[in-house]
Amino acid sequence: MSAAVCVLKTRCFLRQLLPGLPAAMHRSYSLDVSAPLLRTQGYVDGRWISAASVFPVLDPATGQEIARVSDCGPAEAKRAVDAAYKAFHSWKQYTAKERSVLLRKWFELLMLHKDELAQLITFECGKPMCESLGEISYSASFLEWFSEEARRVYGDIVPSPAKDRKLLLLKQPVGVASIITPWNFPSAMITRKVGAALAAGCTVVVKPAEDTPLSALALAELAEQAGIPAGVFNVVPCSRESTPSVGRVLCTDPLVAKISFTGSTATGKVLLKMAADTVKKVSMELGGHAPFIVFDSADLDKAVGGAMASKFRNSGQTCVCSNRFLVQSAVYDRFVEKLGGAMDAELRLGHGSEPDTTQGPLINARAAEKVLHQISDAVSRGAKVVKGGKRLDGSFMEPTLLADVTADMLCTKEETFGPLVPVIRFNTEEEALAVANATSVGLAGYFYSQDVSQIWRVAEALEVGIVGVNEGLLSTPEATFGGVKESGLGREGSKYGIDEYLEVKYVCFGGLKP
Repeated sequence: MSAAVCVLKTRCFLRQLLPGLPAAMHRSYSLDVSAPLLRTQGYVDGRWISAASVFPVLDPATGQEIARVSDCGPAEAKRAVDAAYKAFHSWKQYTAKERSVLLRKWFELLMLHKDELAQLITFECGKPMCESLGEISYSASFLEWFSEEARRVYGDIVPSPAKDRKLLLLKQPVGVASIITPWNFPSAMITRKVGAALAAGCTVVVKPAEDTPLSALALAELAEQAGIPAGVFNVVPCSRESTPSVGRVLCTDPLVAKISFTGSTATGKVLLKMAADTVKKVSMELGGHAPFIVFDSADLDKAVGGAMASKFRNSGQTCVCSNRFLVQSAVYDRFVEKLGGAMDAELRLGHGSEPDTTQGPLINARAAEKVLHQISDAVSRGAKVVKGGKRLDGSFMEPTLLADVTADMLCTKEETFGPLVPVIRFNTEEEALAVANATSVGLAGYFYSQDVSQIWRVAEALEVGIVGVNEGLLSTPEATFGGVKESGLGREGSKYGIDEYLEVKYVCFGGLKP
């Protein structure tokens, strides 16, 4: 599909098999994005490049093809690494203020084109438009934040133990960074990494998820418009089949100094092994299995609101989505009743471009099958389906509420990544913490309580990197994002995020006259 076409319009039909959709038997959906933002080639060294073949990008709500994108391979990945390495030697010489100004221009362009960028997310990822617009604002906020942090990379002058020398600690960019990102936040997961990398003086090669390359390529177009120099920001889209060979280049090439990956824990372990041979600097934001704890003292209406926000955003497909709901016995039945009522009142399935849609499809059929398998397992072990429980057309899944869930069920042992709420009953704080921490991962955790002493105890005891206390939405560029255990290494966002792309150099200036 040529990028020279002024407008891409795809006619997509979603059969009327889903609750909450209009009564018409068929509905037509069109993606209208202007040519400069609809890019289907790779972007290397400031040029748009084609590959020997292409791969399709599908609308997950309909299964219909919306674009064909260049399927870059190892040769294109190597070309991108070489371009980034060459550009690094000039980019690192830019002053912090010069880099700051360019990042700020990039931020402003994202906000100027937010409606079209949001359409791309909705059609390739399936999110409702309101969430896609929210992601673009979130994505842009990291460019804004790191445009400001670029000018705050401070070193140190250390008091010397000897009178004839001065001790200096300098912070310098590590070099070329490989950025490997997931499909569930196809814009924000790139800017959260790239904003920090470019602010520090690094150059990058981005490999977006095969399901959602269009958002990454649109970012490349706007980076060029903002004046980001050739070779500083490169994008190599590729198919699922080409991903292993492209990933191998990005994780093993000696010119790559840093890898930043967001995705599954299993894939993260593979990339860590590849990075080990050349001892690259690595940061990983991996899988989560977030507990959501409701204590007897909680404001139940606020807890239900927090549960809705933390569970059903992007149809449950975020790494910080609440996955295991633990509710104290005295309020268990009321919480389940209130949450079921909120699900009925607030959740509407449909295509993301429909204004009333709050729940889009899962990314593909495999994702829906995983959720259905967890529901079947739980029911076979005694769980009760309170709401939903069925797979619908394509990759749509009914938002599902399960009661009488126990810790031996599959949904309490592995991340769901879908609209499933399994509710476990507990009696004591100690019991809740034991269940919450009984996992090999630890990204986010949430709890609701009005007992101040309990709040401090539980916040410190939860084995996670991010804690929400009486709050279901946590992410912001000003704060750190990252986990403990097998949920990853390093932190993104905040004043600490830029450190992932910096090395500290010690300079001893001796021979001075006292």
